[in-house]
Amino acid sequence: MKPLPAPQPVAGILSFDFDGTLHDPAGVPPVAHAFFERIRALRREQQLVWGINTGRSMPYMVDGFLESRFPFLPDWVVAREREIYLVDGSGRWVPHAPWNDRCTQEVHALFRDARALLARLRREIEEHTGAQWLEMDGEPAGFISRTDQEMNWIVDRITPLVADEPDLGWQRNSIYLRFGHRNFHKGSCLSEIARLYQLSAARCFAMGDGHNDLEMLDPAHAGMTACPANAVPEIRQKILTAGGIVTRAIHGVGVIEALDHYFP
Repeated sequence: MKPLPAPQPVAGILSFDFDGTLHDPAGVPPVAHAFFERIRALRREQQLVWGINTGRSMPYMVDGFLESRFPFLPDWVVAREREIYLVDGSGRWVPHAPWNDRCTQEVHALFRDARALLARLRREIEEHTGAQWLEMDGEPAGFISRTDQEMNWIVDRITPLVADEPDLGWQRNSIYLRFGHRNFHKGSCLSEIARLYQLSAARCFAMGDGHNDLEMLDPAHAGMTACPANAVPEIRQKILTAGGIVTRAIHGVGVIEALDHYFP
């Protein structure tokens, strides 16, 4: 599997969340075939590059390409909401080392300095909820709650507790919450990709459905924004406030609807 030949010059960037936006777990195949035909046409006619901006790890994302029967690869992937990978002509994924190395260094330094605060957050949440603390290689701190309502309570609880640690942030995806550095998220990654292509935020399109897409859908990072009909209420409100489009359709069919709106 390889990417399509690169357009010259690049005129715009398309950024898609994967699970819940482009990918429909009940779909056969999970990503609509018509999406790829639309990408082919946009690349040929409007010189656009495209990528996946996801909370998945890179190996898990590669599994997603195979499961969803991608006929060609995207030009880039943002994995774990903070790591950037670029594809070469042979289909090999190459880490964007300057960004990824700086991200790793700053995240590790932050977690070292915020060790006491994270321990307090863990005690607080475990005392008042049934959420489980998550700690694994590459993911040193997070929670998984039993329900979305419980995660809503957790977010409301931790927000004032982290106010004195300006660099500590988090990314939420349904019942999962991952702590991280406020400077590294889907939105800042999209802006870094735009910098590599020497394009402004105005030339970036972004589409997502979940809480961890909020930064990516900010006008500071994407001048054209959309969400599918299945997006969570906070995302729908974000899109409407920014003058973006909430599609009538869900998942990949909604993606095509949004592309037709912005790139007729």
